[in-house]
Amino acid sequence: MSQTFAQKIFAKKGKRKKVLPGDILTLSPDRVLSHDNSADISQKFTSLGAGRVWDREKIVIVLDHCVPAADYRYATNHKVIREFVKDQGITNFFDLHWGICHQVFSEEGFAFPGQLILGADSHTTTYGAFGAFSTGIGRSEMAAIWASGEIWLRVPESIRINIEGTLPLGVYSKDVILHIIGDLKADGALYHSVEFAGEAVREMGISDRMVLCNMAAEMGAKNGVVEPDDKLKDWLKGKAKGEYESISADPDAHYAKVYTYDISHLSPQVACPHTVDNVRSIEELEGKPLDQVLIGTCTNGRIEDLEVAAHILQGRKVKKGTRLLIFPASWKVYKEALKGGIVEALVESGALVMNPGCGPCLGAHEGALAPGEVCLSTANRNFQGRMGCKEAEIYLSSPATAAASAVEGRITDPRKFLG
Repeated sequence: MSQTFAQKIFAKKGKRKKVLPGDILTLSPDRVLSHDNSADISQKFTSLGAGRVWDREKIVIVLDHCVPAADYRYATNHKVIREFVKDQGITNFFDLHWGICHQVFSEEGFAFPGQLILGADSHTTTYGAFGAFSTGIGRSEMAAIWASGEIWLRVPESIRINIEGTLPLGVYSKDVILHIIGDLKADGALYHSVEFAGEAVREMGISDRMVLCNMAAEMGAKNGVVEPDDKLKDWLKGKAKGEYESISADPDAHYAKVYTYDISHLSPQVACPHTVDNVRSIEELEGKPLDQVLIGTCTNGRIEDLEVAAHILQGRKVKKGTRLLIFPASWKVYKEALKGGIVEALVESGALVMNPGCGPCLGAHEGALAPGEVCLSTANRNFQGRMGCKEAEIYLSSPATAAASAVEGRITDPRKFLG
């Protein structure tokens, strides 16, 4: 029987010849990830009566959501995590000088084809860009895995999204996925495995594929995945922490739904408050005044994103009265941007380059908004109150649109700067 990617990887991990959508299996993950919420998880773990974690090498913990600590409560949270890590002998701990968990997890080679990766963060779907089945779970579930090494999962039905054509000038993978989410809506892929395929996806680099899989969560997907290819193999050379075998769907696999998008004539896209699926084209929104622009997060804080922004900002200035905050996704990205002159170009434009981390995305500290303020962000969510204030508005875009908008102090079509 022909099988989708999800069926194949569940069958492999469950040591079965085949599985069907709806089957429930008890599986042991290859890696599990958590971040600043690990303090809560460790307390739940202790309440289970467990003494030692099931595998100290398979647990990855990254401090990123509020680094450095904004107040004594966050400082205490970090202290609890550090003490737990030391007591349990957890080997893969990345303190506040590393970066955002999904970027660090990828850079350090924990994500590669054929892996089952679970994270106490909804955007764990990012690792589908590396051919892994990766999905977010709750803190209680993570505590149970730390104790037992197992979890039950239901085999999801699958959706195939074919993205055809060539990306036009000024249009990026962020625009593509916003367009798709706007079409399918926030529940369009609820508890489905989404396979991204097609000519445009094959042409994308790994960073762009990470954007697609990261934001699969915003249409309710259990996971998003891109079929491994030579580009991925080259990217993983010297990085992958283990041998791997690529898993791909059968050509004649059955899908619950198949969608095809030709993006050859797509224009830059923007998600409007207060939902990610409230998407409109740049032409409909040009001129909207902005108080703040954010370039960064686990969605768009990689070197490719900073390069695009620097290209637009080079020799230009951020509009007076508009704040431009730059958060590189990791310290490796930051150092690469320093060496390439990108940070200098950004700073000269008037941007404020911050330490790698989640920053304003969750509204806990750096870059929080005030009532009535409007922000254009490269993050993955624009929910009411997301950046610290329920009376503020958040729009989502690509780094190119964000950089162009920072120059003019209003939502701006980036194509005028990319001729």
